[in-house]
Formats: sequence, structure tokens, C-alpha cells
Amino acid sequence: MKRPNLVRAFQFPKGNFFLLVVLTAGLAACQRAAQQQAGTPSGELPQVNAELTYAPQVPPPISRTQPARVVANLEVIEKTGELSSGVTYPFWTYNGHVPGPFLRVRVGDTLEIHLKNAEGNKTHTMDLHAVTGPGGGAPVLMANPGSETVASFKVLKPGLFVFHCAANPVPAHIASGLYGLILVEPEGGLPKVDREFYVMQSEFYTEGAVGEHGFQAYSSKKATAETPEYVVFNGNTASLMGNGALKAKVGETVRIFFGNIGPNLVSSFHVIGEIFDHVYREGGLANPEENVQTTLVPSGSASTVDFQVKVPGTYTLVDHSIFRTERGAAGLLEVEGPEAPDIYRKIK
Repeated sequence: MKRPNLVRAFQFPKGNFFLLVVLTAGLAACQRAAQQQAGTPSGELPQVNAELTYAPQVPPPISRTQPARVVANLEVIEKTGELSSGVTYPFWTYNGHVPGPFLRVRVGDTLEIHLKNAEGNKTHTMDLHAVTGPGGGAPVLMANPGSETVASFKVLKPGLFVFHCAANPVPAHIASGLYGLILVEPEGGLPKVDREFYVMQSEFYTEGAVGEHGFQAYSSKKATAETPEYVVFNGNTASLMGNGALKAKVGETVRIFFGNIGPNLVSSFHVIGEIFDHVYREGGLANPEENVQTTLVPSGSASTVDFQVKVPGTYTLVDHSIFRTERGAAGLLEVEGPEAPDIYRKIK
């Protein structure tokens, strides 16, 4: 039996509009079938689990070219930990770390947060500066002791943003360690570099004076007066010293995602012996400024800096409000490689 000519059967004298409708519907049906076969229901984004890393480590750049539903699992853990040598502090943490995990998503993604809060804790939540909506998500993520909350947010703007607890009293929750960074990559991603690091500055207000050994409770009186005993990178006065120093090699490009949660002070971020090739100020990822020596990072904000290391040696990261280095705001970047006498050498 001769098969009918489908094109001719659906072709009207005045054009092929009906044929176009039929073929388009057929193509859509095939796409839905392929999605279902791949495990992605029609109309839903593919699900991926967020790769969480902890300072100074950063998750790898996103290779996806399409949005996804990114699931991030976080848990509030209240624990006593080391703030400085011989000094302990009652930290409140996301996933047991100060700062909390680094989240990396892509603009257009839907971020799904699962927040657990252990029995016996205070009430906690998350305010993500990357979220558009009331409280940055804090009202819908409020987790009472022994409960778990789940909420989702479409990330609309690329940038580097902070997140923190916003349960009352908000300043105390921030000053106790509940904060971190979230990077929302633009559609084309960021320019490629060799190494990326996560550094976050914060203040601690302790009952005892800086350097006083033993357990040091949070002082609301000093916090209100904005007189911290400690100003540190990554939750500890020695986090970026010794074995914790950042590492790079001569010729490599380095990017630092730098956050300042405060809760009170503005940071003057500087790397001694380097000039930032690019600075993306206050979270924005477009139109970077070039050849910047020191960049201001407000409380509750973040900036991205990158530079190429050309001379071997040890470089010091500081808050150039320089007396803060005596309270812990210092870290090291150790660079290995051949000498560069044409750039840097002692003559006599």
C-alpha cells in the first residue's frame, strides 16, 4: 500500500501554517518524552546538589550552560571552638565552620535551601543577599530548635553576596559566626584564573581582652560600642598562617572572593606587595576597576579581586586599618617559583 504524502496531505492552498503547527506540536512531544526518559519532568529544572566548600577553598567554576535547581543542605551547629591560640569562643555555625560554606550557583538557577536546626539550639535562619524577596529569605527559612525548613529562590542577579543569620537579636547571631558567601556566576562565567580562594573578615566581641586565655563569652556591651577584641580572617587569628597559608606559583593568576560580614567595621583589604589587576566592588561582577592598591569592603558586603603573581616570596593579606592586624586581621600568601630580578632585586 502506498504511504500518503503527509506534507501534501496537510498543505493548504494558502500556505503551510497548519503543517507548521502539527510539526511543532510533534517536536514538543518528542522533547517532553526525552526529558521524562532522562528523569527530568516536563517544565522542571534538572536537579543538582550544591558542592559545598569551606574557607579558603572554593567550588570549581560551573560548566552548565542552562539553569538548574541547586539543592544546598545546611545545618546550624552551636559549638565551642578556637578563636585564637589559647582562646575559645561559643561559635554558632553553618555546618560546623566559620565562615559557613561557599555556595556557587549560576544566574537563573533556583536555589533550594534545606536548613536543619538541632534540638537545644536557639532559633536560626538565613538572610541571603543574593535573594530577591522579603528578608532575603529569612522569614521562610526560620527554623525553630529541632526542626528543618526548606525554601527555594530564583537567583536573578549575578554577583558575590554574603549570607548570614537574621534571627533576633540579629547582631548577636552574626557576631557568633553565622555567615558565609554565595557566588552567582553570570551566564558566561567569570574570566578564567589559576587559583581561587575564599576569605571572609569578621569581628568578635569577647568579655576578656584580646589575647586573654580561656573561654571568652560574647560581650553585647562591646558589640554595641563597636569595640571588637578580635578582627580576623576565616574565623581564627591564625587561619591563614602556617599550614593554612594560601599557596600559588609564579606566573599564576589568583582570585580572592573577599567578604566582610562586620558586623560593624568597614574593611580596607590589601595584599602587601601586590596590585589588584581587577577589583569587582561590592558584589558586582561587571566593569571591574583596574590597578587598585586597597579596596574598601563595607560591612555586609563582598568584593572580588584578582592579580597575577610575578615574584616569589611571602605576601601578607591585611585589613589596612593597620592596627587591626594586631587583633588578627592578617594572613599569608606563599608564592613559589623562579626569581624575577628584572622586577624585584636587592642591589646592595
